[in-house]
Amino acid sequence: MRLPSLFPMSLFTASLLTTMAAAQEANEIERIETTSSRIQGQITATGYAVSSISEETLSMLSFQHIQESLNYIAGAGVQRGNGQEYLPALRSPVLTGAGACGGILAAEDGIPLRAAGFCNINELFEAHGEVAERIDVVKGPASALYGSNAIHGVINVITPDTTQGTGQLALDYGSYGFHRAKLQQGKDFGSSGVGIAASLTRDTGYRNDEGVDQEKVSLRHRIEWDSTVITSGLTYTHLDQETAGYIEGFESYKSTELARSNPNPEAFRNAKSLRIWSKFNTSFDGGHGLSITPYLRNQDMRFRMHFLPGKPLEENAQKGVGVLSQFNYIVNDYVSLDLGIDAEYTEGELVQSQQGATEGSAFLVETIPSGKHYDYDVDAALIAPFFALNWQHEKWDVSFGGRFESMQYDYTNNMNVGRVREDGTQCGFGGCRYSRPADSSNDFDSFSPKLSLRYQLSGSTQLFGGLARGYRAPQATELYRLQRAQEVTDLDSVTADNIEVGITGTTDRGSYTLSFYSLEKDNVIYRDSNFFNVSNGETWHRGVELSFNQKISDVLRVDFAGTYARHTYEHSQITGELDIKGNDMDTAPKVQLNTRLNYDVTRNIQAQIEWQHVASYYTDAENLNEYDGHDLVHARVRFNVNNDITLHARINNVFDTKYAERADFTSFTGPRYFPGRPRNFMLSATFAL
Repeated sequence: MRLPSLFPMSLFTASLLTTMAAAQEANEIERIETTSSRIQGQITATGYAVSSISEETLSMLSFQHIQESLNYIAGAGVQRGNGQEYLPALRSPVLTGAGACGGILAAEDGIPLRAAGFCNINELFEAHGEVAERIDVVKGPASALYGSNAIHGVINVITPDTTQGTGQLALDYGSYGFHRAKLQQGKDFGSSGVGIAASLTRDTGYRNDEGVDQEKVSLRHRIEWDSTVITSGLTYTHLDQETAGYIEGFESYKSTELARSNPNPEAFRNAKSLRIWSKFNTSFDGGHGLSITPYLRNQDMRFRMHFLPGKPLEENAQKGVGVLSQFNYIVNDYVSLDLGIDAEYTEGELVQSQQGATEGSAFLVETIPSGKHYDYDVDAALIAPFFALNWQHEKWDVSFGGRFESMQYDYTNNMNVGRVREDGTQCGFGGCRYSRPADSSNDFDSFSPKLSLRYQLSGSTQLFGGLARGYRAPQATELYRLQRAQEVTDLDSVTADNIEVGITGTTDRGSYTLSFYSLEKDNVIYRDSNFFNVSNGETWHRGVELSFNQKISDVLRVDFAGTYARHTYEHSQITGELDIKGNDMDTAPKVQLNTRLNYDVTRNIQAQIEWQHVASYYTDAENLNEYDGHDLVHARVRFNVNNDITLHARINNVFDTKYAERADFTSFTGPRYFPGRPRNFMLSATFAL
């Protein structure tokens, strides 16, 4: 493995039925939701850093899009699309097209939002981040708790425990028709409790014919006795979005008229999701702990793929059941063992169709026909046992573990086979762009070892490091939504070997984390600038990240998150008559910085100014086209009127900078952009209930 070469700086209803036991006297059990362990109250010391965005920080921000909060994580470079859409990045370039989905595991309360082989690139909009208590981020394939889809890391939205009896009502009102209401309320009966969190968002948008109507509700129930707690939840989300597509033309985002335009008024996204889960946590004599979490998922989505030639319609759905588990066995004062098995079964379906002819060149017209492109069903079964042996003694904390994962797909094609039209006729230029394989079953098995360590250098300083392998089985859409001459047999699991070292600690008035990483990926699937899928690629990702917070005085504090990284192609591939080996991957800015200066004006008034810097980056694999990057400044003020009322005022993009949330390049359109919003404001009021 190469080192970095350049571093310039239980079911829901079952739990409800147990409410009759609430009258029993219960011992006090500390409820701590962590991302490095599933066992309640257990904080696992690890050789990797879990970065968190706190409830206080989220309250000050009150994001309109979850991307705004992830700016606070060093190494995250998520790009916002239109509405609630986005493209993810975590120690990676911005991931787009084939191979992008499933590179980062998105979860809510530790439960993946989507099944392992059925990810969606925008799936975080199904998490209830608007009411989040915290957002945790694990970087890289560091933990045995997370398998396929966690190559570049995990984004875990932690929702509040509303069963504790507190409540609040929050109202947001902003520019361009943005308004939102959030409610949290619960009832604590002592050894049991119930609660609800709900949010309602309406946003008519800055651009023509765009808008977001989104509703989310999360129900929670808790029952506890002796050393056992059962916490259950239900989350339902609904999104009705009118989408504004890319604008085209070099630096078109700088034109106010073009930035407000919508070349794709027909684009939309409708999505529903339902998740039901129940987490059983218990402890035993000797300190052993057990966590078992069964869950159900049901999701469906329809959206216009405005970003593809022909603008096809995709309709997909999935439903499934699964379970997560972990048993922590205390061997002695120094050694413990974690064992678990995760399993799930999912039934999915997808139809992609196009109503009219494809516009553009004769090649596009002939190879992308109207009618159905794909129509298939996929059943998938996943089983994944894991272990971790942990040793803690004096200044050392060492963990060695591994995870074996077996994914089995059973695919049924509901159309004809091959590169032909829906009616069976041939396309010109050698066949249709889209290719449908025959019915098949496919298995993918992977093992990923993990080694992490932490050393207490002093009372305030720790060194940490680790070696880990990550993997990602091909997604169903990559296996069965083939293009050109692609074959299922050509695809294998993506593997990633990661090494990381770092230092973390506290100062007199702050804390910091500095880390270096190098991650190499094989069998990478990606989409080139001609929208063709490329298989068996190799990429290298390496960088240095620094996060700190430091009080300058009794009233001033600086929070910083920054990264310098290189993401390069490491295989030979001729694209646009150029070999891209050694090139920077597209949409991979080397430098990204976020700095916030916090000022306590008075005891009840806090102000914050934020600077967000995104460096220039290439927009194509050939490194021939580039976006200049941008700098944004935001300002916020919070006024605690009294113990029950808090007011916020926010100005985003203070200097009215013209910028692109996302810059892209294709051989069909040339440069294209999602323009950023000009200067805008938001007022908020929060009332304790």
